[in-house]
Amino acid sequence: MDAYGGYNDLYRGDRDPGPVTTALCWSHARRKFFELADIKEKARKRKPIHDISPVALEAVSRIDAIFDVERGINGLDAAARLEARQRLVRPLVDDLHDWMRAEQGTMSRHNLVAKAIAYMFKANRWETFTRFLDDGRICLTNNAAERALRGIALGRKSWLFAGSERGGDRAAFMYSLIVTAKMNDIDPQAWLADVLGRLPDMTASQVPNLLPWNWRTSEHRQAA
Repeated sequence: MDAYGGYNDLYRGDRDPGPVTTALCWSHARRKFFELADIKEKARKRKPIHDISPVALEAVSRIDAIFDVERGINGLDAAARLEARQRLVRPLVDDLHDWMRAEQGTMSRHNLVAKAIAYMFKANRWETFTRFLDDGRICLTNNAAERALRGIALGRKSWLFAGSERGGDRAAFMYSLIVTAKMNDIDPQAWLADVLGRLPDMTASQVPNLLPWNWRTSEHRQAA
């Protein structure tokens, strides 16, 4: 295990079935500009409106245009999202890239907006920010994942008493099952009760039928 708790192993080239692919969250990138362009927050803190950066405001507007397109294609299958992104989103992203590079060249690197821009271009981040353009399965943000983890974060002090590392692993395993059931709009308790009752009499090849996305449309749900 390395200094990062072994997570870098996920990116090893020889990992089976392959290294994890990084796709960065656009909500995090947008937030840095939004904080510099938030008129209501400036007013709440009684700061002069002229402190608002017009460049940050323009960045938010350009990023919001990308979000608007993504909202319109959300829920489509991966192939349809990929086609729409290539046709509608890529031109917006390319224009944003060129505009930010031009603005960055006019600022001191200590400027807060310049730092927000540099955050997106540091190392190979732009490549990972734009990876969603070439894969319809990738989401523009990780907001859904963060919402799913919010309950765990709120109860994080409880995990001090998991008992052992194995206890923590088991808790993570159970949370994964519960959240997966919720994401598929099924009652975790009903699903788990049904699955645990059926598993002893099933062969390994039949187990996939009990996965939440298969179970929810089968007779198992009605039986449970």
